[in-house]
Amino acid sequence: MKFVRYTTGGSPSWGIHRDEEIVPLAGLREEITYQQLTDAGFLRVVEDAADAMEATAIPASDTTLLAPVPRPGKIICVGLNYHDHAEEQDEDVPERPLLFGKSGTSVTNPGDPIVHPAELDEVDFEVELGVVVGRTAKDVSTADARDYIAGYTAINDVSGRDAQFDDGQFFRGKSYDTFAPMGPTLVPDDRLDPSSLDVACRVNGETMQSSNTEEFIFGVEEVVSYISGITTLRPGDVISTGTPGGVGIFRDPPELLEPGDTVDVEIEGIGTLTNPVVADRD
Repeated sequence: MKFVRYTTGGSPSWGIHRDEEIVPLAGLREEITYQQLTDAGFLRVVEDAADAMEATAIPASDTTLLAPVPRPGKIICVGLNYHDHAEEQDEDVPERPLLFGKSGTSVTNPGDPIVHPAELDEVDFEVELGVVVGRTAKDVSTADARDYIAGYTAINDVSGRDAQFDDGQFFRGKSYDTFAPMGPTLVPDDRLDPSSLDVACRVNGETMQSSNTEEFIFGVEEVVSYISGITTLRPGDVISTGTPGGVGIFRDPPELLEPGDTVDVEIEGIGTLTNPVVADRD
């Protein structure tokens, strides 16, 4: 079951994506919230409602898809969380998750442009599995961590490498507006196994990254538990779980994003998130 936020020109709505169509959930009595997505009973209600409203489905091509979490309270990213990414940098495997923040205002929708800032020369791509928090989590155990997850989405953790390396820390290079495309769907936790998903990134149709979350150094449960011991996670917070090997900056020679490029990030069971790259008007 794949939830989508979408619009046909009016207010944003929730629907279920099925076979290139979207079944509107406008007739559902319950409000759709990230916390509700952690409730197996609610998900059964939604599935029954989608079956009943299947005749009202509209072609996905007639809609504009929106980021499933348009205003996250916080985005917490995990650095160096794939074995193959550590290998390409010749880095030791970290002993604990390496965390940094990304501004919530960097979120942008599927299909919307990634704006290449005029002051940056090295803008990079990173396919990442996004974890959407569904329940308030504080000091949760690894065994219980998935009870607090609303679901999973795809994130392109766009990175301004020159800003990142010049500053010696990540926030500025990761937080330019449009540097967090998100979507196209949100899949509830009980419908997806986050530990064994194919992930890929393509630029202009050429595969740049191809891996599987089996390469995680720290699995989703470990990451959620670890972060919840540091800071309280709340519904609508997003964790970006790291990227595999193949990023542009570590290629020889580097292959970085330029205006006119198109980037696809694809995660098994979630779908393909596509965004064009455009020049900053300034």
